[in-house]
Amino acid sequence: MSKISSRVSTISPSMTLAMSAKAAELKAAGEKVISFGVGEPDFNTPEHIVQAAKDALDAGHTKYVAAAGLPALKKAVCKKLKNDNGLDYKPSQIVISNGAKHSIFNAVFATVNPGDEVIIPVPYWLTYPEVVKCCGGTPVYVYSSRESGFKVTAKQIESAVTPKTKMLIFNTPCNPTGAVYTEEEIRSIAAVCEKHDILVLSDEIYEKLIYGDFKHFSIAAVSPKMKELTIVINGVSKSYAMTGWRLGYLAAADDIAKAISSFQSHATSNVNTMTQYATIAALEGPTQPMEEMVKAFGERRDRMIAILEDMKALGLDYVKPDGAFYVMLICDKFYGKWYDGNRISGSMDMANLLLTYEKVALTPGACFGDDTCVRLSYALSLEEMEEGLARIADFVKGIKDN
Repeated sequence: MSKISSRVSTISPSMTLAMSAKAAELKAAGEKVISFGVGEPDFNTPEHIVQAAKDALDAGHTKYVAAAGLPALKKAVCKKLKNDNGLDYKPSQIVISNGAKHSIFNAVFATVNPGDEVIIPVPYWLTYPEVVKCCGGTPVYVYSSRESGFKVTAKQIESAVTPKTKMLIFNTPCNPTGAVYTEEEIRSIAAVCEKHDILVLSDEIYEKLIYGDFKHFSIAAVSPKMKELTIVINGVSKSYAMTGWRLGYLAAADDIAKAISSFQSHATSNVNTMTQYATIAALEGPTQPMEEMVKAFGERRDRMIAILEDMKALGLDYVKPDGAFYVMLICDKFYGKWYDGNRISGSMDMANLLLTYEKVALTPGACFGDDTCVRLSYALSLEEMEEGLARIADFVKGIKDN
């Protein structure tokens, strides 16, 4: 008899672990590894947020608080959702958790029963299907394309609906593609969800990282019915450079929020108290540091795109991202070819060979359900980005037909 539960045994191991370990080994050996794999801002948390945490410690705010979060923080989240998204929630509908990932797990665990189907657009953030499987659900994949800008349509989603469909996981701005859905696209998708009474887990963690003329629109804002069907997921990791602080939050209908709050009270209790005070400062404090960070990301995105445009002549391609801080680099033209005696069969091979020969770390698209690409993050300095892209170009020039 296996000592491992069936729930955990369904989870696939991370395909990036071996690569991360190899990159760390190379760095420890003194190699200059340029990493495009990082999924966090390379900026320090703004000082006023750090100071709020220090002040909380000095004031003795080191005890347990309510499992679902400080009342003051929940009120700040309600204010944020109203001001930024036009959404009215009560504090009782907010649950503060240990990062947006924790919020996502709570939401799926509280709503998805064994055998329920959950629609997931591809490419997806690699944790989505694993959470669904862990909770006994069945991932149902809907595939986007580079021609569609890595966005799925309402028609595609409706074609995937069955009597077992319970939820759609919807992520805009999207990790890994940087795709941002327009309000019109979102309203069309919402119409399908309303028609079939499908819950939507709306992951909006990259909400403030949008460039150009695009604007974020929450699917929960479509209608009162859609708001009841939507579990809004957000947090402070990406927008406020607070990845290590571990605080996410969700907003949901009363019954769902109550169930999640009850579950969290037994699973983890409250998020660490000083982080909650720091997050109040993040949500209510000055916006200039975050605006400067977004501006810097926009400049890096533009520089990366300019370089990638020149690299098209080498056989590479990309889809311009409008949000987050990632670009999907399309490299499947090289599959079946060879580099220094090594056959390239897919994105894992591309990533492994780039790390081995050029000391460039990136994330294989296979991790996100699309093996035709590798993901590049531009959460690194312009100097490192330019050098890393030059190394990728040198690598591609060395690929042979046989």
